[in-house]
Amino acid sequence: MAEVYAGRRDRLRERCAGNGGGALISRPANVRYLAGGAPPGAVLLLAPDEDVLLCPRTPDVDAGDRRPDDALRLTVLPEDGPDPAVAAAELASRAKAEALAVEEHHLTVARHRAMRATAPRLHLVDTGLAVEQQRIVKDEEEIACLRIAAEITDQALGELLESILVGRTERHLGLELERRLVDHGADGPAFATSVATGPHSGRRGHRPTDRRVEEGDFLTVCVGADYRGYRCEIGRTFVIGTTPADWQIELYDLVFSAQRAARESLLPGMACCDVDQAARRILDGAGHGAGLAPLTGHGVGLEIDEDPQLTPAAMGKLDACVPVTVEPGVHLPGRGGVRIDDTLVVRQEADGGPELLTITTKELLAL
Repeated sequence: MAEVYAGRRDRLRERCAGNGGGALISRPANVRYLAGGAPPGAVLLLAPDEDVLLCPRTPDVDAGDRRPDDALRLTVLPEDGPDPAVAAAELASRAKAEALAVEEHHLTVARHRAMRATAPRLHLVDTGLAVEQQRIVKDEEEIACLRIAAEITDQALGELLESILVGRTERHLGLELERRLVDHGADGPAFATSVATGPHSGRRGHRPTDRRVEEGDFLTVCVGADYRGYRCEIGRTFVIGTTPADWQIELYDLVFSAQRAARESLLPGMACCDVDQAARRILDGAGHGAGLAPLTGHGVGLEIDEDPQLTPAAMGKLDACVPVTVEPGVHLPGRGGVRIDDTLVVRQEADGGPELLTITTKELLAL
């Protein structure tokens, strides 16, 4: 993997070459992408002659820190030493750099001022979202990690569905799901697990409460595993303990049709807004447009919410090897609703089209 990380850093260095200096990366996900590991508080300095990872403490791999690329020079700052970003600016200044590209969208004003005070002759310029844009298209190693994260998530969800659910609280089910993720090899949950029952079901991002599962409820679960830093997402809706009511079947079939339409449109060259529209058109046509979520899906990777965004106003088109979620849903106030969520990878039609990573059944099961 050392060559992979070095290649990523070289591509970023080329983008920043016109600045007349190096680049300072401080956002943790971006540090991890370029360095292989991101110990808490670490920053990465890309310089013409040497790349340096500056850490406020020695990385503790046994405690869960990812081991950084051995090709980097590791500098551990003293306990009473300067902020790593300030130390990096001073290091760049001593190396006679004229400019340093920084992640203004991540640095605080206080850190930016401290860097300017320490290295007043160093011209600080903005990288923009250069690293985030580089992260959008994944290599096959990254996709393999996402595939394993999805397998873990499917396994944990499948086991939960085989247990007795009636009478248990949303909070209890959420905690059990997160425990099962770790039991099957996840580093942890990819995000706060959502379990929603009855009138809560179908809500995007619902936080579990002490409401107990009742017979006849819709149960919506949204969960994902973090595996080696890569995060996936799956959402499913079920009926508890009885044959689904007619209104539940009708609503489920509608959301399923919308989700399928969006999934089938995930091809290289497709406009991101058109993927959103494929799902939104079906739900809006059935009279649910006013209550729809602002997006149909989003990219995933080292963060659970990355670009591209699948929204009505999204700019740009999809590329191959971009993992995204497709997660339309409908919530009926006071009654509940349906959400169906998958993680997929955009693939060429010649390669079989979109690769579905989350494979738990989308059949409307009565549990």
